[in-house]
Amino acid sequence: MEMSSFVLAVIEDLGADLDPSTRYMRYVNSLAAALPGNACALLKKEGSALRPLAVRGLSADSLGRRFELNEHPRLNAIVTYRGVTHFPNKSTLPDPYDGLLEGVHAGDLNVHDCMGCALHVNGKLWGAITLDSLKAGVFDVKVERAMAMFARLGEAVVHVAELTEKSDRHSNSLVLGLGEDNGLNALEGVQLSRREMIGDSMPIRTLKHEILTVANSQLAVLIHGETGVGKELVAQALHAMSSRASLPLVVINCAALPDQLIESELFGHVKGAFSGAERDRQGKFELADGGTLFLDEVGELSASAQAKLLRVLQSGQVQRVGSDKEHRVDVRIVAASNRDLSAEVKAGRFRADLYHRLCAYPLHIPPLRDRGDDVVLLAGYFLEQNRSRLGLRNLRLGRGCEAALKRYSWPGNVRELEHTLGRAALKARRDEPGPMVTVELEHLDLVNEVEHIHSLTVREIGSVQDAPTATLHTPGMAYRDAVDSFSRNLLQQVLKQTGGNRAAAARQLGLDSGNFHRMLKRLGL
Repeated sequence: MEMSSFVLAVIEDLGADLDPSTRYMRYVNSLAAALPGNACALLKKEGSALRPLAVRGLSADSLGRRFELNEHPRLNAIVTYRGVTHFPNKSTLPDPYDGLLEGVHAGDLNVHDCMGCALHVNGKLWGAITLDSLKAGVFDVKVERAMAMFARLGEAVVHVAELTEKSDRHSNSLVLGLGEDNGLNALEGVQLSRREMIGDSMPIRTLKHEILTVANSQLAVLIHGETGVGKELVAQALHAMSSRASLPLVVINCAALPDQLIESELFGHVKGAFSGAERDRQGKFELADGGTLFLDEVGELSASAQAKLLRVLQSGQVQRVGSDKEHRVDVRIVAASNRDLSAEVKAGRFRADLYHRLCAYPLHIPPLRDRGDDVVLLAGYFLEQNRSRLGLRNLRLGRGCEAALKRYSWPGNVRELEHTLGRAALKARRDEPGPMVTVELEHLDLVNEVEHIHSLTVREIGSVQDAPTATLHTPGMAYRDAVDSFSRNLLQQVLKQTGGNRAAAARQLGLDSGNFHRMLKRLGL
């Protein structure tokens, strides 16, 4: 197809009824098909960073990354120039996509030809499009002109998409009884919380819709979810999207407070009320007056603390410890628990009347194992954070890691994923010193991967009799030792099959040659 056909396809889509994500993806597909190169992306500027909205030819985790402009000079140069920015293939500026191009696992991972163009909508910088190639000298003057034309088309695509979003938000605002501005600010609130709510799976989309539904009401919200799913993040979003957003969000961890201090923490005390009370002190209810009080792990409150909390929720009156005076506070309550409080009520461990006060609007946060490909987006987000923290040029996932992340059950949810990738980044940097670092399966150290690797070995290398004979676990053997023992036997088996040809053995195992050699050295082979 000629380039004009792809241009026409983009123009025809402008009049089609498409949701924004589909519209953006179709535009990027047309750009990739019309121009040479290995990867292209549409990125939106959010705060000080660029967020990929649609990519072609880049790894799946790139959609979860946030590229801070002050850390990526090429992207910063692109958005600060009105025309097409074409970097010479010998440019010393680091490329944010090095090592992130899809299907590239070994050899020279550097992008050799790169260009981009800023997008402006309604006179304001909106974002950018980028085009990259692993081959030098691909982009000539004709390609630059075509890129400029696609940038102008991209601005029209974005304008139509945002008009559609504005119309949808206005409709939602009317349904929810909000003003139009409140509806717009509500969705922005999800993005502008202290940490972003990343995910595009149906469960997380449903959660975001529920947050939007209840955020600007005065109803008490009870958030339920397993440990590590992000209950505080949801509480932040509820507050940020409410009419109380300009006033305090006060957080109290109910599980961390001794029973004898809970009353003072919640309601405050006066000087001399008890030993150590050297001055008057406001409680959390007073500090949150006009705003939101987030009661984290509310299910851990003792029976006496539950009764005291219920009294304040019923009357709206707070009395400091040691004082005879009561005064009214205006506080919106958001509570959270990893326990099923309805079951706790039936078991007699939680007051039914308090439960119904807190659970005016329940919200359930899905566990990470039920969120499908969201784990890959989150991985990209955490990898980019660790890349910046460790001062690396690039940090990427190696072969098999994406599939392993999706297979693992994540009992600790998003928090466990964050910590896993943080540890893996440190181990990968240790094993691969240099500006470009690859996180491999062995760095992730996921418990259930040993059994999976064994099943792959049996299926792909040969019969059970031909597979490595090391047992998966010997009583008293530590997990790391068991993994090393199995890996050592596996590598010896494959090297024997390939006649000692290390390159062939690495290919058979699907490993980068560099990582294969490092494994041999670490395992003493």
